[in-house]
Amino acid sequence: MQLSGPWSAHPADDDLRRVYAEPTFDDSGWSEIDVPGHWQTNPAFADNHDPVFYRTGFSTHPLEEGTRAWLRFAGIFYDADMFLDGTYLGATSGYFFPHVFEITDRVRAQAEHQLAIEVSCRQPSDLQQKRNLLGAFDHSAHLNAATNPGGIWRPVTLETSGPVAIRFFRVLCTEASTSRATVAIRAVVDTAEAREVSFVTTVGGVEHQLSQPLAAGENRVEWTVPVAEPQLWWPHALGEQPLHDVEVTIVLADGSSSDSRKVRTGLRSVSFDNWIARVNGERLFLKGANIGPTRALLADAPTDEVVGDLRAAREAGLDFLRVHTHIARPELYEAADELGILLWQDFPMHQGYDRGVRDQAARQAREMVDLLGHHPSIFTWCGHNEPDGRDNDMPSPSLLKSNRPGWNRTVLDRTIKRTLTKNDPSRPVVAHSGVPPHLPLLDGTDSHLWFGWHGPGRASDLAETAAKFPRLVRFVSEFGAQAVPIDSSFCEPERWPALDWRRLATEHNLDSEVLRRRVPPSMFETFEEWADATRRYQSSIIKVQIETLRRLKYSPTGGFSVHHLADGHPAITTSLLGHDRRPKPAYQTLVDACRPVIVTADPLPFAPEPGTLVALDVHVVSDLRRDAGIAVVRATLTDPTGSVEWRWEGDIKADTVTRVGEVLWTVPPGRGEVTLDLELTSSGLTATNRYAATF
Repeated sequence: MQLSGPWSAHPADDDLRRVYAEPTFDDSGWSEIDVPGHWQTNPAFADNHDPVFYRTGFSTHPLEEGTRAWLRFAGIFYDADMFLDGTYLGATSGYFFPHVFEITDRVRAQAEHQLAIEVSCRQPSDLQQKRNLLGAFDHSAHLNAATNPGGIWRPVTLETSGPVAIRFFRVLCTEASTSRATVAIRAVVDTAEAREVSFVTTVGGVEHQLSQPLAAGENRVEWTVPVAEPQLWWPHALGEQPLHDVEVTIVLADGSSSDSRKVRTGLRSVSFDNWIARVNGERLFLKGANIGPTRALLADAPTDEVVGDLRAAREAGLDFLRVHTHIARPELYEAADELGILLWQDFPMHQGYDRGVRDQAARQAREMVDLLGHHPSIFTWCGHNEPDGRDNDMPSPSLLKSNRPGWNRTVLDRTIKRTLTKNDPSRPVVAHSGVPPHLPLLDGTDSHLWFGWHGPGRASDLAETAAKFPRLVRFVSEFGAQAVPIDSSFCEPERWPALDWRRLATEHNLDSEVLRRRVPPSMFETFEEWADATRRYQSSIIKVQIETLRRLKYSPTGGFSVHHLADGHPAITTSLLGHDRRPKPAYQTLVDACRPVIVTADPLPFAPEPGTLVALDVHVVSDLRRDAGIAVVRATLTDPTGSVEWRWEGDIKADTVTRVGEVLWTVPPGRGEVTLDLELTSSGLTATNRYAATF
């Protein structure tokens, strides 16, 4: 039975706290509020950050002998205290996983019930000493800090089971090949008395039965189901996405069903060897983007918008998305499974946390595996984003800082990684993101490299850094630049040049110091000229850095993710899609740079001296799983003195990077424009590229 709909709500205070949970309390003067939903969606709580009392009434029917009743809260932001009919049920912490309470005795005692809940979602006063595991929802460069996601944001249901109930449930595909796959299942079940039951499992037409004696109370039961000659699940670049229902039913001695669970999964194996991904043994260079919350108030996001972001990613030629510092809506994971988009799933932790969160983090990491482990699209877990924080004056993390032990990186992250690895041995686990090589192994993790945005220098500096420090580019999971979205009405363009820069920074995420340095407003007569220049600048960074990383494919780069795909509210951020999902020009640049076959050249130099001999390597990058055959590459360089052409011919092998030749250019005197046009032609295949600069 669904308990959704209008509930009653009131701001919490100490006087009400003493009486609001009483069944006879009169809440007729309270505001109506939607459940599921966030309290800030309601005008009466639009600016609220303090705890809120919720109340609702419901009726139940008498329970049959042996039937048990449960209240299930699918998601609450963030802490809650529960009362039913004036009796305390318990407390919850954590927003993304369900909380379940048994209420059998209360349902047997009476038919009319009052449910009262105090919900709180306190925002941190110190962003480096956070106590709630909210990730992007309390510390993000892409959401409005004034937005509080507090509320009962997922459905509340009254459910029943037989005498043996499944309390926790996990499904993992632990191995998969063309000859055999193994599905591992873990169930924590509760029985009022000792008994023997059967666990009947079906996986895509394969049935498995396990007889198991149970002791009174909670029992953990684990088993595996082998599947012969399985249909394998593949990312969209490698194959099809067959999915299979996994259903587990607890059957009692009399043959009746006591409880059941059903999830959909795919059969596949994944690995991450030296930051190069393999799916079912097949190597894949990962082209991706980071995604934040679809909306700042997650429950308000239409399903079409959640799924639409994944479709936009696939249409852009991306293989994976990093679910950045949050757990997303269920529809996102279901769509990723169906569309064949791999997911890098972050645990919701960003930068600094208080020492008291360690046990809670371990518990919630287990819950994340239970909730999401059956999704074949998830290929890796990541425990913590930027545990050392970041220095916005530098384009890359500090190597010196990373060699100093820290509680977040050294202690907390080790706990989370150990928990994830223990509970899910089927996937690789990244302890933390954005940590450079450090002692004792000088290994590090993926990198956040903001060349051309944070710190000094230009986007083209990435290539030089890669040559000097190859470990920094094994996997680059954050880069980009802010740009004004197409719908920029929230900027109040009519005020140009006297924009309210402070408001744009605090409410709309503008990094005004950096953007005004990279694209100075004083150089432009109108707001639209400046806004267009920010978009061109963002596009240039995306082009240079993706092409650089693709040229380093497998040597040493295993992939990249642009930061980030889409905005959750009106904002000036690094997104490629605005809050209304209208694409910035950089989105098309992403599409072009991520095509299966591209022809590229080294970036044209910045302000070269006349007479300088410039050598530009030309490469062809192919992600095709087949040889493209003989191809012809033509290059045409044009400057004020005329044009010069080059032509090369050769084989384009599958899944390779091929250096095809070199363009030599002597910089002429004076000032002017230079363009370099590239064209690749092969049987049924054409690729073009253009570079332009002023010298």
